[in-house]
Amino acid sequence: MDPIVSKLGIIGAGVSGLAAAKQLAHHNPIVLEASDSIGGVWRHCSYSSTKLQSHRRDYEFSDFPWPDRDNADFPSHLEILDYLNSYAQRFDVLKFVRFNSKVVEVRFVGDRETVDFSVNPVEYGGLSPGGGQPVWEVSVQSNDSETIQWYAFEFIVVCIGKYGDTPKLPEFPQNKGPEVFQGQTLHALDYCKLDKDAASDLLKDKKVVVVGYKKSAIDLALECAEANQGPEGKPCTMVVRTLHWTVPHYWVWGLPFFLFYSTRSSQFLHQRPNQSFLRALLCSLVMSPMRHAVSKFIESYILWKLPLEKYGLKPDHPFEEDYASCQMAIMPENFFSEADKGKILFKRSESKWWFCKDGIEFDDNTKIKADVVVFATGYDGKKKVKSILPEPFRSLLEYPSGIIPLYRGTIHPLIPNMAFVGYLESVSNLHTSELRSIWLARLLDNKFKLPSVEEMLEQTRKELEISKKTTRFYKRHCISTFSINHSDEICEEMGWTSWRKNTWLAEAFSPYGSQDYLKKQ
Repeated sequence: MDPIVSKLGIIGAGVSGLAAAKQLAHHNPIVLEASDSIGGVWRHCSYSSTKLQSHRRDYEFSDFPWPDRDNADFPSHLEILDYLNSYAQRFDVLKFVRFNSKVVEVRFVGDRETVDFSVNPVEYGGLSPGGGQPVWEVSVQSNDSETIQWYAFEFIVVCIGKYGDTPKLPEFPQNKGPEVFQGQTLHALDYCKLDKDAASDLLKDKKVVVVGYKKSAIDLALECAEANQGPEGKPCTMVVRTLHWTVPHYWVWGLPFFLFYSTRSSQFLHQRPNQSFLRALLCSLVMSPMRHAVSKFIESYILWKLPLEKYGLKPDHPFEEDYASCQMAIMPENFFSEADKGKILFKRSESKWWFCKDGIEFDDNTKIKADVVVFATGYDGKKKVKSILPEPFRSLLEYPSGIIPLYRGTIHPLIPNMAFVGYLESVSNLHTSELRSIWLARLLDNKFKLPSVEEMLEQTRKELEISKKTTRFYKRHCISTFSINHSDEICEEMGWTSWRKNTWLAEAFSPYGSQDYLKKQ
């Protein structure tokens, strides 16, 4: 079967894939979506109780505001799916999407004679001149057929994201894994596939252990507690290894949360890439105590509002480190009321644990009996990308730092004619993906040129160094403490004005969001 030839291919039709497809619509892209619907993690990795972690106005496309954007409630995952479907219909994006088209292999068919990876891989990278010749071939399998269809693209945009599809699971000693457990084990991804009734049946009147303490684990534990009301209900035990700060809402001692991290003046306190020596010195000597004070101020409110110390859930690291790594989560309103009733229990485990016949055991000789163990342990996004990338690009994916080096959060300097949208994290991943898609569209339209490979790698190195100085969780590749500066540099590269507000006062003290990037100033 001859390959289908197209200039541009997009892999994935989640939030990032939709943003890329809309901005690149004039190239008539082919969007390959493995499932039968758009929405990505909002469709396939959500519980019945899953809600957005921010307000509507902080999670919207610049040219498609929510109809009720000032509603203070956090929208449910179903409301978000409705919003994404409305967006796709409004901009006629669905015509590009080929559903039930799972990418199983990607081949490089560009010019290999111009590079010798064994000698100097850094000389290879960026966008090839193009010339209309295919650079990548993509193997696609349909859900209802064993037939493989090949596509040939000049350029590929990878939008399969860091979450979903590939669960991250702990490793266990021989004969101490799930195989010896007589109960049921599953990952949060499997739980997401259950409808509301099936999920309730799984949890009701069962001794459930939830492994993890991030947002998915917290939501799951609460669903478990709600399914076990009444005298026959069993408590849910959360196995907590690494603690993270949670917040009750977006107000701190009567002040809106955005004042502390989401304005230009607040981010001025934080280090950023490409800063001068004088500014770096100022950040270290003068602004460091101010950042520490802000973090302590927020922590004081959280500890007053939530019983973290009562349950041994107060993290040892500053709040700023969780915010800087995009790990801050909103605590559901009735979570601790269920803990107070004994429906949610906590077991700290900073070391090893393993399965036994009727539950799990810890190296402090304690044991928890269980009927069901759910791993809310996250996903392996890099493994998912590596599974489709060919060599030598698979080996180069994390070169040279062990973290995927994405220039402007989009271009890997060592992988030609390929972009990644949705891998850089921020407070609003939708806004981040949209702005990078706009940047990518202008790049492919030859509105500007990429710097050299060395310069791009140096920029990613600087961003990594800033993250290392800010948080121990730097490997999450989050830009939340210098997101405005990151957007400034993107705007300048596109020839836009970087300061987007109408007044100096608004520029200093108003939060930045997608609406600020609607006009191409």
